[in-house]
Amino acid sequence: MVKNEMKLQIPSKSLNESFVRIAVASFFAQLDPTVDEISDIKTAVSEAVTNSIVHGYENTIGTIYIHAKILDDKTIYIRIKDKGCGIENVDKAKEPMYTTCKTGERSGLGFTVMQSFMDKLKVISKIGKGTTVTLIKTLNKRF
Repeated sequence: MVKNEMKLQIPSKSLNESFVRIAVASFFAQLDPTVDEISDIKTAVSEAVTNSIVHGYENTIGTIYIHAKILDDKTIYIRIKDKGCGIENVDKAKEPMYTTCKTGERSGLGFTVMQSFMDKLKVISKIGKGTTVTLIKTLNKRF
């Protein structure tokens, strides 16, 4: 059951990446997460949004849709969706060091980072239709 939720839509501009990080972290602050948990959330969200900007929309501006939910059991759900070019092979894209970046400026660790900081990572993508990244994590496991 959903306890609370928020939705954002932003243009796929690099300057909006930091805004989304802070907005999502602020939304989940109501759960009193640890500093490490907030850092994990911010990093995973940053990677997903950056992927949409750099890879999804490449050199164009599109819309990135963010949907964040708090579930009853302190589980957080974050969906980041674009309607960009899509990923040809999601399994290959999840491999460490794999990148489609033609400039060589990217390390190919985005999905690896997301997966390491979240309990669950789900990626659905269709060529020409876009990509949806879902991040799930249960907070406050220390109790």
